[in-house]
Amino acid sequence: MEHGKTATGAVDGRIRGFPISFFAVALGLMGLTLAWQKAEPILGLPVRASLPLLYASTAVFAAIFIAYIAKIARYPDEAKKEFRHPVKLNFFPLLAKILLIMSIIFLAIDMGTSSALWWAGVILQLAFTLIIISAWFQQDIFEVHHMSPAWFIPIVGCIIVPIAGLSHFSPELSWFFFSIGVFWWLMLATIVVNRIIFHRPMPEKLLPTMFILFAPPLIGYISLNKLMGGPTPFGNMLYYIGLFLFMLVAYQYKSFTRIKFYLSWWAYSFPLAALSIATLLMFHESGQAFFGWLSWGIFALLNLVVLLLVWKTASGIMRGEICVEEE
Repeated sequence: MEHGKTATGAVDGRIRGFPISFFAVALGLMGLTLAWQKAEPILGLPVRASLPLLYASTAVFAAIFIAYIAKIARYPDEAKKEFRHPVKLNFFPLLAKILLIMSIIFLAIDMGTSSALWWAGVILQLAFTLIIISAWFQQDIFEVHHMSPAWFIPIVGCIIVPIAGLSHFSPELSWFFFSIGVFWWLMLATIVVNRIIFHRPMPEKLLPTMFILFAPPLIGYISLNKLMGGPTPFGNMLYYIGLFLFMLVAYQYKSFTRIKFYLSWWAYSFPLAALSIATLLMFHESGQAFFGWLSWGIFALLNLVVLLLVWKTASGIMRGEICVEEE
């Protein structure tokens, strides 16, 4: 009986401490799935892993979603506290991004499902964008040291919208979201770089979010390619900006090797998936061998990183180091 009470208490503690940032796991797995879907025909992969990965990613997403709904139901004050937190607030739009990425994956599988996922993602994305940007304007809880590349999360979803959007609705709606995303990316990029250079270092826990720096221009390249029906000079500029930012972050690899494992490590996954997909598109459009080799290298790196993250996360859950209450 005592053991049952202890087990129940442990489960309640896990639900209470279940963080909104856990959705980054599902986003990373969906990004990997999409990268496999694009790489299979372009690189001529002998293995077709995208469909099994979609099943696995969807199952993980469903489990995380149910767990967070349980947290909202049992501990609504804890969920509200996350929504009012100056850093954690920016992780709520991960839900919209996951739905939008799923809508892209389903374009080649089922258009009806893709459309439903896209509309759900668009509505959530618009709602979170308005709520979070309004919070930036109106609340006095934000300070410079709260700023990190994680602030791009609410904006990146806007840039993702056109990738599947042109297949489901008027191009004007896709241009609307693309314009919002690019405008706020440029605004936030200036602020984030100022914070990184001129203020105290980011906490160790947030260092992996540095990888998010190169996600917006790479996704912008993919979206603009879709909007314009092919490559454009500005789109290529966005790709090369993203590639340089990846090189800049990778050059500081020693800083990342010293970091203790946190869920924030999953910030490595989706930006690498964006880089992999953008490079595959560059290879497909240009036909240049250099981009072919680069596609193979980045795709392999993405798979190795996600495997490491899955292992680290599973080990952390088994040791009870994840889903604990924190500041």
